[in-house]
Amino acid sequence: MKKVVCFGEIMLRLAPVGYQRFEQTPSFEAVYGGGEANVCVSLANYGEEAVFVTKVPENPIGQAAVNEMRRYGVDTRHMVRGGERLGIYFCEKGASQRPSKVVYDRAHSSISGAQRSDFDWEKIFTGATWFHFTGITPALGDAVAECVLDACKAAKKAGLTTSCDLNFRKNLWTSEKAGKVMAQFMPYVDVCIANEEDAEKVFGIKADNTDITGGKLSHEGYKDVATKLKERFGFKAVAITLRGSISASDNNWAAMLYKDNEFYFSRNYAVHIIDRVGGGDSFGGGLVHALINNYSNSDALEFAVAASCLKHTIEGDHNHVTVSEVKALMGGDGSGRVQR
Repeated sequence: MKKVVCFGEIMLRLAPVGYQRFEQTPSFEAVYGGGEANVCVSLANYGEEAVFVTKVPENPIGQAAVNEMRRYGVDTRHMVRGGERLGIYFCEKGASQRPSKVVYDRAHSSISGAQRSDFDWEKIFTGATWFHFTGITPALGDAVAECVLDACKAAKKAGLTTSCDLNFRKNLWTSEKAGKVMAQFMPYVDVCIANEEDAEKVFGIKADNTDITGGKLSHEGYKDVATKLKERFGFKAVAITLRGSISASDNNWAAMLYKDNEFYFSRNYAVHIIDRVGGGDSFGGGLVHALINNYSNSDALEFAVAASCLKHTIEGDHNHVTVSEVKALMGGDGSGRVQR
């Protein structure tokens, strides 16, 4: 069991029942989620000591978010109380040619008002091996970005490995600001995780011969992206998820890992999607687990992609799978036959 610390926002997700539209539904289903929170739940499911750091309001909704993490075995001792409210996002699931839609209601959330004095990183990182954050967290405000920078510096001082999922969100900030802010964290990052668009939107590094909307992805183009990221920032590893979008219901799903000066490409999964929210987070959680447990580079990539493939079949933000289930899919058992 390894101690992994994740820092970010947990939100309340409200979704129409099934595939109904916002304007159509008479009720909303409530679950909790968020980039780093989802990674924490994955790691706890894999048997790691997952520690989630955030700030939530001191009211029953904030406590419900704390309880949500506790029920999966996540360490919540460093979830700070205070601030105005828990962030909310509304998620309408798409189907076939109709895309999913997300509407945020997160202004003035507790974590967006977090201050550097809220977190004792030296204490939080005691006994830890790994630190993970995403580009969503510093996008919540300049003060939160300062908290992230403090965490990165403390993690480096304590000898932790640090991973960052770039996770660009255009509704939170511009590409220009994202590039400027994220660049200050990169010297402390060992493992960079991105999707087809993140490197371009944040750092202006684009894959050639790629049409994301049309589902055309170029392996050579993403090799070049990973090489440029490593050359610019000195990462030890770069992982890029490769989503071939056929429709909202069906995607091709794979990934690439650039590590030890070698490129690794995973097998491709034809995924029929139940819920794609948290798909990238489940990849990150799988990759961290595999690397922290010394899987070979190719096996680490395959574990992360298989874990994320399974997440696409599960309702909600979190990935409710075990190591043995992921390894079964890695081994080729993707038939979906009933297990008795």
